[in-house]
Amino acid sequence: MNTEPHIPVLLDEVLEYLDCAGGGVFIDGTFGAGGYTRAILKANSQNRVIGFDRDPNAMKTALATEGQYPHRFSFIHDCFGNMAAHLDEPVDGIVLDLGVSSMQIDEAERGFSFRLDGPLDMRMGQSGRSAKDYVNSLSEKELADILFTYGEEKASRRIAAAIVATRRETPIVTTMQLADIIHSVMPRPKDGSDSAMRSFQALRIYVNDELGELERALDASVHLLKPNGRLVVVSFHSLEDRLIKNFLIQNSKAHTHQNRYAPEMTGEAGLYTILTKKPVVAGEAELRRNPRAHSAKLRAARRLPK
Repeated sequence: MNTEPHIPVLLDEVLEYLDCAGGGVFIDGTFGAGGYTRAILKANSQNRVIGFDRDPNAMKTALATEGQYPHRFSFIHDCFGNMAAHLDEPVDGIVLDLGVSSMQIDEAERGFSFRLDGPLDMRMGQSGRSAKDYVNSLSEKELADILFTYGEEKASRRIAAAIVATRRETPIVTTMQLADIIHSVMPRPKDGSDSAMRSFQALRIYVNDELGELERALDASVHLLKPNGRLVVVSFHSLEDRLIKNFLIQNSKAHTHQNRYAPEMTGEAGLYTILTKKPVVAGEAELRRNPRAHSAKLRAARRLPK
């Protein structure tokens, strides 16, 4: 049994599409436990990696990695959506793993899990407004919209009504309080999943502005990648995958109108060549080794010359 706190998803496929065996400078936008970063650094002794993560808990691993790979790895404590603000050199590749790490889920005090009792937090960066703040202050309609939009929860109105009714009596401050509220108005799914899963996912995405971060990172990739540089993104949610797919399709075609991702390229050739016509998913062997890979989808593209 693998005892690592976090197993990198689709690691072999990430390395293949990132094309990092020949040496270069790469961005690991979601450093986490450093799985992708270490694999990239091992792929070629000339590789350099710039890691980003908003989670303060990633800094200990980042410091250890800097010590192990001096002059080849550097860490920036910030959201990957802000990476363009920190860099003044083009890079050969960018990789993003958009999932919540096993470490975050397994720590009850982080408030991500609907199975572990802890404070209702969900903040990846551990700053700003928490899930507790939103759950206890937003209107019933606002809560329903969040659950429906980000969790694709069909029972969003019923759940939102139950949340508002409960908080009139007592504040909702723990993950199990919220999970119990959802369970009380939702039947047990036939597939064995937890009926609170979609709502927790929706709140996490909203609290951390995850789709906004992804949009900003995709926008930045246009300007940060060298000609023939690679963009590799692993997503775990249909909304994320759809956003990535639409971005790549839009930017793989010649521009005949204003393009918000690269307005200065209007009228010229496309920005990317898509390398994955369909999303790459985990094989049976990886799924047995790492169940977290079940919903993972990888899309990749190559930056065309300017």
